[in-house]
Amino acid sequence: MVGWECPTKPREASGLDPEAVHDRVLDDELLAPYFEGVDMDELYAHQVQFVSAVAGGPVEYDGADMQTAHEGMGITEEAFSRVATHLDAALRANGVDDEAAEAIISEVAALEDDVVGQ
Repeated sequence: MVGWECPTKPREASGLDPEAVHDRVLDDELLAPYFEGVDMDELYAHQVQFVSAVAGGPVEYDGADMQTAHEGMGITEEAFSRVATHLDAALRANGVDDEAAEAIISEVAALEDDVVGQ
């Protein structure tokens, strides 16, 4: 948890505008293929839940564990890093302060082994 109090609405709680993240991700030639055929509404909901949970709530993440969620995707270290970079930029663009954004990205980085190469 990042020690930053979240508002009560899910998107506000996470400081995340998932469309802003995915606009960045889908414009990235390396990353776009990973998201072909993905239900973006479901993905958005899970991302908001995840970032909110990492930030201390109030929204709880109820998706699959990270290893299961990324199984069979063949995500590379470079792809993981780029997604984290786009997430960081989107958080900051949404007004999440530096300390909170860094804490969220740190929590995401800790999941690299569960995501990369699955």
